[in-house]
Amino acid sequence: MPVPAPDLAALRLLGDRVRPLAGAGERTLPVPEALAALLPQGGLVRGTTTATTGVAATSLALALAGPVTAAGSWVAVVGLPRLGLLAASELGVDLERVLLVAEPEPDGWAATVAALLDAVEVVLVRPPRAVTPTVQRRLQARARDRGSVVLQVGGHLGAWAQAPDLVVAAAASAWVGLEPGHGRLQARRVLVEVTGRRGADRPRQGELWLPGPDGAIATVAPSAAPAARPAAAAPPAEIALRDAG
Repeated sequence: MPVPAPDLAALRLLGDRVRPLAGAGERTLPVPEALAALLPQGGLVRGTTTATTGVAATSLALALAGPVTAAGSWVAVVGLPRLGLLAASELGVDLERVLLVAEPEPDGWAATVAALLDAVEVVLVRPPRAVTPTVQRRLQARARDRGSVVLQVGGHLGAWAQAPDLVVAAAASAWVGLEPGHGRLQARRVLVEVTGRRGADRPRQGELWLPGPDGAIATVAPSAAPAARPAAAAPPAEIALRDAG
């Protein structure tokens, strides 16, 4: 559902239509089982900021947001014009539960994100410039009050005055099925590292199919082929665009 920006009146009206009927009584939002095993609280903690980084930053963000839409809640995307909707659908995002908001002017970015935090469970962003301490505190307070989550999709973590609560990084990635000069991409193995604050002080690491040969997000079995390494050959451009960080 595309929405112009910075039309805050339209965002507030839309927020009244999509705002969850239930309160934020549950502490976490659902994530895929394979990722839940790596997150300190087993899900996205309401009222916090999470960032995805690395070669599969976009895929990680979409994977985290998918179960939220599957549960009947909404997510919003601010800007991110290169985000692939087909890739989002393949990673479990219900596109009928997604608000696409045009990139606001830098001066209106914070107000747009704040309005969306009032309305939806997860807001996908990439700050266009440095976020001041005052603006970050205001967004954090809004997220805590509404029980929503700010999810940064790639970009520079240094854009925030204070580091995100949780960082989910794709440390390495390898496509399966593409042999030298021929073949078809069938799956991707990603080495995921989770760090952060508030219970995430000790880094956690695991290797995931993102997606697997059957299209699902799953943990790579220990008996599978060698651990993920950077692919020797780059994937086709249309696939690479999904994870441009």
